[in-house]
Amino acid sequence: MAVRTILKMGDARLLRVAQPVTQFDTAQLHALIQDLEDTMQAADGAGLAAPQIGVDVQVVMFGSGAFNPRYPDAPVVPRTVLINPVLTPLGDALEDGWEGCLSVPGLRGVVPRFQRLRYQGYDPLGQAIDRCVEGFHARVVQHECDHLMGMLYPMRVRDFSRFGFTEVLFPGLDSADD
Repeated sequence: MAVRTILKMGDARLLRVAQPVTQFDTAQLHALIQDLEDTMQAADGAGLAAPQIGVDVQVVMFGSGAFNPRYPDAPVVPRTVLINPVLTPLGDALEDGWEGCLSVPGLRGVVPRFQRLRYQGYDPLGQAIDRCVEGFHARVVQHECDHLMGMLYPMRVRDFSRFGFTEVLFPGLDSADD
């Protein structure tokens, strides 16, 4: 369909709480998902939420192949469209990890996230999704679902000595579309 403009931090639309999807398997929903796919691929992203392209609904897409230039050491995460997600931490263990965001280009920061997580929701046809994940997969899901609550990862950074420009923190890492 189309590569959409990704909203940047400072745009008030990124701070809104997204609304649940009420109708599945519609032309409008499929068009939105295709736009998310096209936009995420064009930006080499590991995930993208509908609010990042200015659409206020609870739809996130995430996943990465064998190599993502923005996260070269990350394990493969299956490509998933998750609608109306519900996240349930599996334990209290948190894990610090570096994050970037297409809406916060050129910056990275260390963010604590639940190490293990159950996520539930629906696919574009309205079929239930229910997975238990850990590590990078759990991190990506939490990051994308934060966008549905109007939360950007810098709001979760605890130690700003571990937050900065990608080109300074990680020389040689492609940060053009961070």
